Amino acid sequence: MREVNQDTVAEAESIERGGGTLGISELLAKVAEQTRPPAEAEATDGAPAAATASDRDADTPAAAAAATAPESAEGLGRPAAESGGDPHVRPAGEDGAGDSRARDAGEPDGLPAASAGPADVAPDPGPNPGTNSGTNSGEHTTDTGLATTIAAIAGRFVPGGQLAVDADFFDAGGTSVNAVELAAALEDELGIVLDLDEVFADARPSSLARRCLHSGTPPEAVRPSPIPPSPLPPSTARPATAPPAAEPPATVSPVPATRPALVLPASSGPESAGPHSTARPDDLEQILADLALADRLPFTANPEPLPPRRILLTGATGFLGGHMLLDLLRHSDAHVYCLVRAADEAAALARLGEALTSYRLPWSSEVRRRITVLPGDMRRPRLGLSDETWTRLTRELDSVVGVAAAVDFLRGYQSLRHSNVLGALTLAELAATGRPKPLHHISSVAVFNEVGIASMGEDDPLAHVDRLIAGYDQTKWAAEVALRRARDHGLIVTALRPGGIGGHTKTGAYNPQDLSSGLISAFGRFRTVPAFRYLNAAPVDWVSRVAAAVVCEPDAWGFDYNLTGVPNTLDDVVRDMAFGGMHVRVQDWDEWRTDTLARLEAEPVPELAFLTRVLQSPTALKLCEATLKGPAAEMERTAALVEALGLPPAERYDARAQLKTFEKLAEDGLGRLPSKDDQPYLWFSETTEGAVGPAGAPADSPCSMALTLSIASMHQLVSERRVDVRGTVTCPALHAEALTVERGDLWVRPEEGIPQRHGMKHQLLRYRLELRDADGGRWWLEGRKHARARRDLWRQTRALTVEIGPEGAPATLAGEVVVPADSYVRDQIDGIEVDPRLTGQEKRAAKLTWLAWFGLEMGRGLLGPFARAAADLLDLRRTTTLTERNR
Repeated sequence: MREVNQDTVAEAESIERGGGTLGISELLAKVAEQTRPPAEAEATDGAPAAATASDRDADTPAAAAAATAPESAEGLGRPAAESGGDPHVRPAGEDGAGDSRARDAGEPDGLPAASAGPADVAPDPGPNPGTNSGTNSGEHTTDTGLATTIAAIAGRFVPGGQLAVDADFFDAGGTSVNAVELAAALEDELGIVLDLDEVFADARPSSLARRCLHSGTPPEAVRPSPIPPSPLPPSTARPATAPPAAEPPATVSPVPATRPALVLPASSGPESAGPHSTARPDDLEQILADLALADRLPFTANPEPLPPRRILLTGATGFLGGHMLLDLLRHSDAHVYCLVRAADEAAALARLGEALTSYRLPWSSEVRRRITVLPGDMRRPRLGLSDETWTRLTRELDSVVGVAAAVDFLRGYQSLRHSNVLGALTLAELAATGRPKPLHHISSVAVFNEVGIASMGEDDPLAHVDRLIAGYDQTKWAAEVALRRARDHGLIVTALRPGGIGGHTKTGAYNPQDLSSGLISAFGRFRTVPAFRYLNAAPVDWVSRVAAAVVCEPDAWGFDYNLTGVPNTLDDVVRDMAFGGMHVRVQDWDEWRTDTLARLEAEPVPELAFLTRVLQSPTALKLCEATLKGPAAEMERTAALVEALGLPPAERYDARAQLKTFEKLAEDGLGRLPSKDDQPYLWFSETTEGAVGPAGAPADSPCSMALTLSIASMHQLVSERRVDVRGTVTCPALHAEALTVERGDLWVRPEEGIPQRHGMKHQLLRYRLELRDADGGRWWLEGRKHARARRDLWRQTRALTVEIGPEGAPATLAGEVVVPADSYVRDQIDGIEVDPRLTGQEKRAAKLTWLAWFGLEMGRGLLGPFARAAADLLDLRRTTTLTERNR
């Protein structure tokens, strides 16, 4: 199988370069011959499917898709499910809690687009009638019967209640949770034990049945049964792409319970290599067929080198697409047409508004005035648009921007190709038809996701396709390679490759389904990180701004750009998290994965359910391994463009940039910010001595406090200006024994130091302690330090006015305690302690940061009353206050 993969890759690379001695038909015939089972090789007459397809007249990719698809007659001209009625009518489905099914990057709510219900769409036809399926007639009947049974079972787990034998389970609205339920149902009812990765790789019932039979199960295992097949609606598609007449439905019965369970191998095909080590032969064959579709694109001239005025944008309801929409509107005069998957224009507009609002982006009348929503679907012919709309767009548009993609690290190539590959080719066809216009394609650094790849430069060779295991990586590779070939037809194609897309540095908005967000959430929540080389991630606001600038700058068109920002090393991440008070432990990858899965199982987090499935999937783990072990992405061309256009340069996505995102993650329950329960980041002691007495009477009873002041992170200071307090309070007037501080907080310059009485007493510090005595009694203590326009500044910073009372009752004692002058510097400056896990340099930086911040705040607090006194002396105010008249 390794030789088959190498030959396939060699031919694919040859095609990509525009050379090669074999045509597409001969190449597909060669691949089919090498990967065909022995029984199939004997049954066939030597005429491969592609050879039949190559004899057809196909001048466009839409017409050629059916001719080149090795497993079904689908392609650019025929999506996963052809229209059985109104192309814009689809059932409304909602994702369940914890759902991590594939979502279009531009369709975050996962509206199902192809549940094969009566009111929705007709199924794809089966394999091309002219293509030898590799089985004799008896096997074909058994294959069809088993596929019908699997389709009937799978239909129970999709919103429409039905699934055609050649319809994709996930495109029909199935979720990752539903896939697990489907695998369990097949085992219980048919005795078939499916590797879950097999379901994600290709979730069509026909494919599952074919792999089951090829694994060695005799056809006799499938017997007639009263189970009715799923009724399939008649197709009402155009005559040019109408499917062949459906075969009579077959009925099958479940395998008897006494029959041993059938365990499918991890990789299909009789000659497959080791599981999860190379790409599936079926996928490689399909990739080659999809690449050939680019050769059917029309030839086009160069577009006018002018900033675009009318732009088509796909994926505007997604995380990156939504931010790009706003950047295009902010930084250009263009009118933007947004392709949105919805039943009609009103639903599309509402869906776009909800998506932008969820990402904390403006949805105003001005935004609505400058956009036009187009209800459609990337996976359908001509984007699901009417012929009139399609023709109008080919004449009016100046630019096409493709952001939408199905982002799912569990699904296979067959399941993702309609959105990620065929959708991209449909946009290329739109760009090349009518008025010449550039195509700006959002790709991904996933095109380099080969374990052991040496470099990831903007012009470096992409990964070997047979070493890309995850379906998402394969589709991004196939789309970019196909569009490279479209450049030979004169089409201006710009490839923009983001890495991990982090949260917005100002609003904190993030993509909950992004792998980077999931990993960062796990890092912060469990305080552990796996050992890695680099994290190629950048905040969404920077990625979106640079991408929009490329779209609007004609001199930047037609090149490849890595929008990955400044890579983070392992030391960078550990140091950033320590600075934020989240001290993490570095683990080996396998150890971290096992530990994280155990914690997620013990403390389930619905928002991180997708991460659980990623860490459990051998296929997705290959993607993670390539991501964590890969080199730093290089972006020389991007950096030069950013400098030339005067844009903000890329900066490391550090703790400061992630601050708002961490806050939002914690607010949504994904992350966990430092708290009182964590080990302090920095702490020091404070002792006070003084006296208290009954409220309104002289203070004659001694009172002292021995406190420890600490902070969990610098974030705590910046966001709350709060310090944690613990320790004891000794006050014989309350109890003979010392009282314990159960919870204590200290605020620095509370309420921005606003004066309390007539503008003469400015708040410096405020203490709030919850106390418990030895007998279980509960008390509260409120203390304040004030600044006044007096010469005793030194004492003002040490004197604390206190009030003490029982829980839920007013104060019974009042007085003043003071920090001794000889202990202030010794305890609160020289006595500062820092987390011992930090290095010496980091400890010094932490001390200086705290002293600088606290000194600045105290200085501002002490300056306030003197500024007011100066204003009084200079009589800068119009009228005097009552206290000033008395004074």
